[in-house]
Amino acid sequence: MSLFYNTSVQYLKGVGPKLGQMLERRGVATAGDLLEHYPRSYEDRRSARNIAGLRADELVSLVATIMRVSSVPMGKSYRKIYEVVVSDGSGKLACKYFRVPYKGYFERFQPNMKVRVSGRVTEYRGKVQMQHPDIHFYDEAEEDGDKILPIYSEIDGIKDGKIRSLIGQVIDKLIDNPAPLSDVDIKIGKSKGVPDAFPQWLIKKYDLMNRGEALRSLHLPEQGESLQYIDYKTKAHERIIFEEFFWLELHLARKKKGIQREKAISLNKPSPLVNKIKSELPFILTGAQERTLTDIFTDLKKSHPMHRLVQGDVGSGKTLVGLLACVHAIENGYQSAFMAPTEILAEQHYKTACKLLNPLGIKVSLLIGSLKEKHKKEIYENLTSGETHLCIGTHALIQDRVEFKNLSLAIVDEQHRFGVDQRSKLKRKAISPHFLVMTATPIPRSLAMTVYGDLDVSIMDEKPAGRTPIVTRKAFESKRDKVMGFLADQINKGRQGYIVYPLVEESEKIELKNAMDEFEKLKKMFPKFKFGLLHGRMKSDEKDAVMREFRDGKTDILVATTVIEVGVDVPNANIMIIEHSERFGLSQLHQLRGRVGRGEHKSYCVLMLGYAMSDVSKLRAEIMESTEDGFKISEKDLEIRGPGEFLGRKQSGLPGFKIANLIRDQKVLQASKEAAFELIDRDPELKSDEHAEILNILQRNTEFTVG
Repeated sequence: MSLFYNTSVQYLKGVGPKLGQMLERRGVATAGDLLEHYPRSYEDRRSARNIAGLRADELVSLVATIMRVSSVPMGKSYRKIYEVVVSDGSGKLACKYFRVPYKGYFERFQPNMKVRVSGRVTEYRGKVQMQHPDIHFYDEAEEDGDKILPIYSEIDGIKDGKIRSLIGQVIDKLIDNPAPLSDVDIKIGKSKGVPDAFPQWLIKKYDLMNRGEALRSLHLPEQGESLQYIDYKTKAHERIIFEEFFWLELHLARKKKGIQREKAISLNKPSPLVNKIKSELPFILTGAQERTLTDIFTDLKKSHPMHRLVQGDVGSGKTLVGLLACVHAIENGYQSAFMAPTEILAEQHYKTACKLLNPLGIKVSLLIGSLKEKHKKEIYENLTSGETHLCIGTHALIQDRVEFKNLSLAIVDEQHRFGVDQRSKLKRKAISPHFLVMTATPIPRSLAMTVYGDLDVSIMDEKPAGRTPIVTRKAFESKRDKVMGFLADQINKGRQGYIVYPLVEESEKIELKNAMDEFEKLKKMFPKFKFGLLHGRMKSDEKDAVMREFRDGKTDILVATTVIEVGVDVPNANIMIIEHSERFGLSQLHQLRGRVGRGEHKSYCVLMLGYAMSDVSKLRAEIMESTEDGFKISEKDLEIRGPGEFLGRKQSGLPGFKIANLIRDQKVLQASKEAAFELIDRDPELKSDEHAEILNILQRNTEFTVG
């Protein structure tokens, strides 16, 4: 029987219906899917060693016998550290796991079982060990001697040897010895061997391996290139990684091309009021603010819509830049809209705007959900008539009743807090408005290229002069009394402070301090101080009331959850204590810390660490102590967590890359982006014959969608 890329796996020799269904449940339905079931790692059995000769940082594979499997709790946490101790007669080796690879992983192992252990050797307190190595049962029949072997993710207990056998069968019939096509095959559109959608000009320009050869090499490694395979640095890996990035970048390139074809109002008149505001400010704009304004004004003068992302670190002055962009649009005779995620943040922007713009005759309105209906109706009328030049608001801005006379610039602050539909609704308040999105969550360049490839990006990585550095220190439970005493000293000096907790209330599953219980304890501990409580389960108007009291100095200490991550400037608040800081990611810690250090007073952030502290938790705390640079922190966060968890899979819009890695493969990512954008420049509609298969693939796949 002839084998094609889309032939069902059930028809492979040694499969059948039952095994075929098991494979299909894991997304391996066809012969092509088997080829695209890439090795998750490689095992160089030529580097096999005995335990006695192991040295730190070596990548090795060895055969040993299990002595014991055990687990110990991580402090008072429900989490555990698992340990599998093995011996090969020359010595013992502890294999440690800080997380369970999958349910039932450790239950498989019993004393006296013979296993193969592969991984990188580390050293702890003078003894060698491995962290999260691959352990699989030793099967003498499957031992392939001294060679590099591909290791695959388990499929319902199917052994690696079986997977290698099936993939070898597909390689033989599809790549090495493809059957000739019959007239019927050709008539119904069957293709010989492995399909490759890339045109020859692209393969040649970027020195890419043929797709079929690349797939063969991934599954049948060249024996002289062990380190290149283990590090994903072979030409075969480069081709497949390039391909995975390319499809996403091509979607973004087409999206950007579509934006450039839209017509927008060119705001090309000079804006003397912008210069007047800048000259009257009590400070000079940073170089990053000036560069970003130049980017924005250049975009606004074009005849197609601006689509720009401004990434500004905490306290870098994004709001002022956004307001000056609004002034430019207003001076050109058009309205602007500025949308913020919370009422209190919208109010803060409104007060800043009124102070700057009202003396210049610019009418600013605030539209938020808590306004009385009579007041809302008045604002609706002013927007329709054009009397309101700038409207600042929350989700209330995108209600159906809101109509602008001539909106030309829409700004979304803290854009990650809004969904794609909400941003789109604001854009639809005008015909092709200029669109600016801002975020205080620094995103590493490699990730911004991928997730926001259809946007132009401006980076604001400088803080205005006069911002006080924040002293950050980690502290353990033994230092609690000293930390609380220091907090009291600051409050007695007239300052205010935050105490942040990971939970709202007590949990049966997790032994952590929580905001509600600790709020009551703190009031008894410090009876002279006034406390506020803020958490995500409160209604919006309740949260806003609590924040207003804190902002106005009516409360001394705000006990809160991460709801304050993006919030209001309270210059008098100069100390933050983050309880169980090991429970927070780096970017989140950075955002929380950004609530202090906004005034003239020396500021402090204390990272309280609980008992369940892993090496990663300790590393996060050390990074926070060493830098306030949000972009450096975001790079480290991406390295630690990976892109999917860094952004949140649903929010990120990233397709599930199988082997591409945004950190490791940045050069390949850049090349794939250049190739995708060049392709769209050459053939915007993908109408030429050499690009027909690329168009077919894009039309068949909906996963390449980024919000």
